[in-house]
Amino acid sequence: MSGDGPPPDETEFADLDRGVSAVGDRFSNLVGRFIRAVELIAAAVFALLFAIGVADLGLQIVGAIQSGGITDPLVVIGFIDTGLLLLIIVEVYQTVIAYTEESDTRRIVRLVIYTGVIAMVRKVIIFRTGEYATAEDALLAAASYTAIILGLVALLLVERVYGSSLPDAE
Repeated sequence: MSGDGPPPDETEFADLDRGVSAVGDRFSNLVGRFIRAVELIAAAVFALLFAIGVADLGLQIVGAIQSGGITDPLVVIGFIDTGLLLLIIVEVYQTVIAYTEESDTRRIVRLVIYTGVIAMVRKVIIFRTGEYATAEDALLAAASYTAIILGLVALLLVERVYGSSLPDAE
């Protein structure tokens, strides 16, 4: 036995445990605040991208009106494409905000599904078979888009029908 003194009693171990726990809690709170700050910065970036996109869309429309290209269906489809892209940005922004507000998981999943639906509708609207090397490639892409859209719609239906009977997961 070493002559360092009496063995520590249980209260000293309890004090040590409380000290370690307090340090862990402080570190956890610090990391949590950092993550929240980064989430808010991400939300601000998406809000800025949305504002820039709206201004750009407005300028495109004004330019098309001045040039007479507003009657070209491809130009109008380009506007719709840009508008849907802006809606995707809004949905991503709302998802980030839901994370920062620590919303329930179902709300966040619903926002992600809505974003996916908008993204796939956008793909369908701008779909052009001429952009693919072969007709088979275009058909494969169209079938893939259809499968993804049907899957997302099925997820939305399941969430609507069964979502209210599920316990809230936070």
